[in-house]
Amino acid sequence: MTGKKPEIDARSLKPATRLVRGGLERSPYGETSEAIYVTSGFVYDSPESHARRMAGDEPGFIYSRYANPTVRMFEERLALLEGAEDCRATASGMAAIHTMLAAPCKPGDRIVATRALFSSCVWILQNVMPKMGVEVTWVDGSDLNQWAAALEKPCRFTLIETPSNPLLDAVDMKAVADLTHAAGGELIVDNVFASPILQKPLEHGADWVVYSATKHIDGQGRVLGGAILGRQKAIEDELQQFYRHTGPSMSPFNAWTLVKGLETLELRVTRMSENAARLADVIADHPAVASLRYPGRPDHPHHNTHAAQMTGGGTLIAMSMKGGQAAAWKLLDSLRLVDISNNLGDAKSLATHPATTTHRSLSEEDRAAIGLDASWVRLSVGLEDADDLAEDVRQALDAAGT
Repeated sequence: MTGKKPEIDARSLKPATRLVRGGLERSPYGETSEAIYVTSGFVYDSPESHARRMAGDEPGFIYSRYANPTVRMFEERLALLEGAEDCRATASGMAAIHTMLAAPCKPGDRIVATRALFSSCVWILQNVMPKMGVEVTWVDGSDLNQWAAALEKPCRFTLIETPSNPLLDAVDMKAVADLTHAAGGELIVDNVFASPILQKPLEHGADWVVYSATKHIDGQGRVLGGAILGRQKAIEDELQQFYRHTGPSMSPFNAWTLVKGLETLELRVTRMSENAARLADVIADHPAVASLRYPGRPDHPHHNTHAAQMTGGGTLIAMSMKGGQAAAWKLLDSLRLVDISNNLGDAKSLATHPATTTHRSLSEEDRAAIGLDASWVRLSVGLEDADDLAEDVRQALDAAGT
């Protein structure tokens, strides 16, 4: 039998298969692994073809700042996994956030945001958006009364992280989405802590999902990347020209690395979450620990909300040390296997002190508003053997408690 294999509608496939097969576009050479199209531009058969393509009347690629075959494979595969109509890849997670906020907004618009956000997101909302004439209102993300009050007036967007950085707070996405839509706005969810494996914001009413693909999607400390997912028409109408002309695009090599990262994403996140659940139990029982936050444990203050939205506890743990910053730093100094790093979602377990690193740019007042003081350590759990991790964390806690 000869001829081309029949095509399969990727939307009919299970998530694990989509992660390996979604968006796959082979060249005439029939390569097994996806090709890397490392090129800045493309050539045309004629000036007429060139003009038609530039006008959007003929399909095809024009310039890698606009779109690239390898980048497009990543976008299509991630969109299939997320259950989104379309995706735009960006050079970093912060490029995704900035594009998502700056491209559609105009003077007089209003954004309502939860206080518990990554510090660079807070910086954009405090410093960039007001210069554009955009009003920003802040709320406690877990307090629906505050959301209701803030959304009595119209808004353009609401922005949340759930679980949040760094203390893993939860936001009820469905409730906030309903309030946002009633106020004429759209809900943006930064889903980086949960990953697309454990949480699907679009299924809970979100309009947009953003990622730092640097984290779990690559998850092996190799490249930067970001992504915006939503409705195809909204991406084309509200983001495409900004994306095309301001240049937050992803490099083809990074896109290829992230495509390969997606192939193992489910396996890695599942194993890392299992390790995190095991470590959370070890940490919770230690006398040096004042407080523990892990979404998969019933003692998390927002456990019910997390359980309704996530299919697992995730890969992140936050712990508060009884001895304050001195004990937190002693813990970090005593780790032998776990590395000190501000990254997360990596195959290697990583720990950081948020008050002096990832959230140091926040004012003391802003840190206090999200419950972050110098006693907290954030642990991103990796793929090491759970027994080895438990032994390392236990001995570091012992040292920090003395």
